[in-house]
Amino acid sequence: MRRSQTARLTLCAAAIGALATIVFMGAPSRAAEDAVVIPPPATDLPAAEGLQTAVVSGGCFWGVQGVFQHTKGVASAVSGYAGGSQMTATYEQVSTGTTGHAESVQIKFDPKQISYGKILQIFFSVAHDPTQLNRQGPDSGSQYRSAIFTSSDDQKKVAEAYIAQLNAAKVYPKAIVTKVSALQGFFPAEAYHQDYLTLHPNQPYIAYNDLPKIENLKKIFAENYTEKPTLVRSVSN
Repeated sequence: MRRSQTARLTLCAAAIGALATIVFMGAPSRAAEDAVVIPPPATDLPAAEGLQTAVVSGGCFWGVQGVFQHTKGVASAVSGYAGGSQMTATYEQVSTGTTGHAESVQIKFDPKQISYGKILQIFFSVAHDPTQLNRQGPDSGSQYRSAIFTSSDDQKKVAEAYIAQLNAAKVYPKAIVTKVSALQGFFPAEAYHQDYLTLHPNQPYIAYNDLPKIENLKKIFAENYTEKPTLVRSVSN
């Protein structure tokens, strides 16, 4: 289902109004996806020299980018598109759900500060719900699917082994639907999508769906959390 930026914000504004009514009536409320405390991967990649790259997809890239911008050891987290061709890597085209792309985040990290496995643990635990098929929160369509795009056989082995480990441990009420595939290309999204969570903390969509993810990161992964985000505009300047 196509979800334009305006529609995304309008939908969540209505959701917040409904949430406020529920809270006022004294009923319990829930924002965004519930975080799940999960074990670290049994198999991980060893620390190496230089920055490494991970590319993940888990719903709207605003929140996923925000989570990893607040993660220690991450040098940059860029919103973009993966899974399709460069010719169709624009927000308007990707939003149709027909390009093969998923809204994705490219994470460059220092493996001496944070491992690839820890990146995946945060991704599965607080960044999104890996049991939702072709949707995440209020957004639906293949462009919002859960996916890991790997850049090496070693990354592929770690990702697939971790999914099998989590499924066997039954840490989620349903099976993980995350697809692991080789990265064919990552294409940065338009400038107005970058650093969106930090620049628009009061937007209804961000406040309802994404800021709770940052709080969950701070609570569950305190040792990996950094208060000051690593912004795209800071890295590029």
